[in-house]
Amino acid sequence: MIDHNAANMGLPHFVIIGAVKGATTWIHDQLQDNSAIFLPGPEPHFFSQHFDRGLDHYRQIFAAAKPGQMLGEKSADYLAHPDAATRMAATLPDARLIVQLRNPVDRAYSDYKMLYRRGTVTGRPEAYLDGRATEWPRFLEDGMYARHLARWLDHFDAEQLQVLLFEEVTSAPTDTVEAVCRHIGAPYRYSSTVGARPRNDSSAQFLPLPIRTMLSSLKPAARPLRGNVAFEGVRRVFAREIRYPPLADTLRRRMIDYYARDVERLSAMIGRDLGHWLEPERLVA
Repeated sequence: MIDHNAANMGLPHFVIIGAVKGATTWIHDQLQDNSAIFLPGPEPHFFSQHFDRGLDHYRQIFAAAKPGQMLGEKSADYLAHPDAATRMAATLPDARLIVQLRNPVDRAYSDYKMLYRRGTVTGRPEAYLDGRATEWPRFLEDGMYARHLARWLDHFDAEQLQVLLFEEVTSAPTDTVEAVCRHIGAPYRYSSTVGARPRNDSSAQFLPLPIRTMLSSLKPAARPLRGNVAFEGVRRVFAREIRYPPLADTLRRRMIDYYARDVERLSAMIGRDLGHWLEPERLVA
């Protein structure tokens, strides 16, 4: 059932809270393609990064919604942010929450690869992912799902929180969308345009970093050209798949040990067997 008080105030009825690099963009795009739902394009990050801008700023993010549309948003950094749950509970106490979790080892390496291709980090994975103190603790700490979910469950009823697993999304995408629509109270619609599987950003082709840096200020102007035959043709001339430093098997095993206790706690918390996350198979993707 929709929280009509929140809807009347122009605030969202549901929020996708994470996790970062958990393929949440796929479920966001599926819901955004549903005419009964309005989700803003960019992540608002209101309850994490921009809370000081105030509630009027947050309402404005949803101002383009059509009358009668259900409002929602996705900001994947909410899950691990230390203050997001408290702030959201005070503002949206009846919100329906969705969290999508991925094997924390894969998630951490994917997060590393994202910042590596941006040039934000330049060292090998061992410099950030072996459990030692680092200037980028988010790579490991964002995957401590049980710890983060416990904080959210201190402020929201368990019935308000829907937990999706990455492997369930990829194996049963239509069932996932149906379950999410049922959880938020929206009419079901599956978008074949969005596709059946979350996309793998790390296997995509990108312009070389110096060119991306040089053109970064032009991204808003170039965005409408995406999909244009001529634009994409020029881009393909220069774009290349990035060669990332690999995640060594020995490092993967250390990361599994790092996460083992939290994964076991999470399994008990959500009532699902996550033992396969602790298997030392070679990373795929």
